[in-house]
Amino acid sequence: MFSVEDLKKYGIKDIKEVFYNSSYEEIFEHETLIDKSKVSKNGATMVDTGIFTGRSPKDKYFVKQPPSSEKIAWGEINHPISKEIFDELFEKAKRELSGKNLYVQDLFCGASENSKKRIRVITELAWQAHFVKNMFIRPTKEELKDFEPDFVLYNAAKVTNEKFKEHGLNSEVFVIFNIEENVAVIGGTWYGGEMKKGIFSMMNYWLPLENKLPMHCSANIGKDGDVALFFGLSGTGKTTLSADPNRRLIGDDEHGWDDEGVFNFEGGCYAKCIGLDPENEPEIYGAIKRNALLENVVSDEFGVVDFNDSSKTENTRVSYPIEHILNHEPSLKGGHPKNIIFLCADAFGVLPPVSKLTKEQAMYYFLSGYTAKVAGTERGVTKPVATFSACFGEAFLPLHPTVYAKLLGEKIEKYDVSVYLVNTGWSGGAYGVGKRMSLKTTRACITAILDGSIKDAQFGVTNVFGLYYPLSLNNVDSEILNPKNAWGERRDEYKQTRDHLAKLFIENFKKYLTKDAKFDYSKAGPDLNRILSCSARLDKK
Repeated sequence: MFSVEDLKKYGIKDIKEVFYNSSYEEIFEHETLIDKSKVSKNGATMVDTGIFTGRSPKDKYFVKQPPSSEKIAWGEINHPISKEIFDELFEKAKRELSGKNLYVQDLFCGASENSKKRIRVITELAWQAHFVKNMFIRPTKEELKDFEPDFVLYNAAKVTNEKFKEHGLNSEVFVIFNIEENVAVIGGTWYGGEMKKGIFSMMNYWLPLENKLPMHCSANIGKDGDVALFFGLSGTGKTTLSADPNRRLIGDDEHGWDDEGVFNFEGGCYAKCIGLDPENEPEIYGAIKRNALLENVVSDEFGVVDFNDSSKTENTRVSYPIEHILNHEPSLKGGHPKNIIFLCADAFGVLPPVSKLTKEQAMYYFLSGYTAKVAGTERGVTKPVATFSACFGEAFLPLHPTVYAKLLGEKIEKYDVSVYLVNTGWSGGAYGVGKRMSLKTTRACITAILDGSIKDAQFGVTNVFGLYYPLSLNNVDSEILNPKNAWGERRDEYKQTRDHLAKLFIENFKKYLTKDAKFDYSKAGPDLNRILSCSARLDKK
């Protein structure tokens, strides 16, 4: 059994008591009695994460030292920090954790026996132990007997770096990864997602070096064993659409793809709660019960949560063990995918509700990683703003995006995977004029992909973007399948908006067009001079 003595080797001193792999019952007791956390009417613990209700990407650093420094793609995403500054902040974090009661959770990241990593998380807050217990894979007692971590994460949320200006860093907050020492240190932010995405970043470093693909996607599996992957940035419906009552959920956010197939990195889900509706999202709503952990929600004195209240943040969240989704896949694994779906919320109203992509288009839209922000979601955003995040998760990619794209392309070809682009955003006009695609329409598009009926459709081809869209589809209004038609008489306005979005795509993709680029898929993207015939028949691959 893990003890105080075991923690001393990590340089943490005068530890009062260690709570090792505490049960949910013990954590709940500590949350409510010690942390004074409130409990929602349906039994979930509620916590506030302070001024940080989301990640702090500008405060994320990697220690710049070989050999990892030769592999990391340095720049706006991956910021370097010296070994000397890391050591100073690491010591500061260990002093913060000293003299306290500490929580230690030993967990797995990855359901594949050949690809999983053993993770140890040390924190002084009960709810943060609860969070990682929800989010990662919980070992059995037998597996804990000889557990030796591959990586240790120290969460010293209460400590800050007052010397950040002297150090040349962004703020008092720091999230630092020392790859050579297999250590991460968090300071200054209480947001739970930093731990989840920190380990995800490490998986994005480790797995490609083993020729395995880490993915920011959800996954589910049908009755016949057919696996589907759903890629998409926050707000596109990745969690909602993968929680399908007719299919078993493998996982809602982070997966790997190795020689055996697809596997979940996690043992739980981390769903957005803003606007949560029990009718539209019954699986997620039903998962909010005892052992679930709500972040930054607003409730009344009786613990009744108002999921429409965004006064604390738009990014209200709930984490819960995947067992709370009744229709989940117990193994957290599946075979090689049959279908891949790229989700985007196009607030410009230009992209079709569903498009069948060629392999070249799949590579282009994977590297583009498009969605759009709308007015009201961020301060200063008053009209649709295009967002491009390579591989639908650029913030978590230590290596260059083309490393992951290369692996995806190889696997699409090797396993004969079909790829689709699904727009969960606006139709008939941009945000403020058009209408948001109904969940019913999007689900009908997804159903047609998963049951294969979409392959029997006659396809049209959009001008400029060159996307293949079905001319008719079960339970979908044919008028909206072609975005130009959905705009009605406002054809000139549609063309101007379409060309504006096309230019944004073209400009974004230029960063991949270097002289020695092996990933020039620009011809698969929008072309302002492309005029195509009105219909085409796609190969029923």
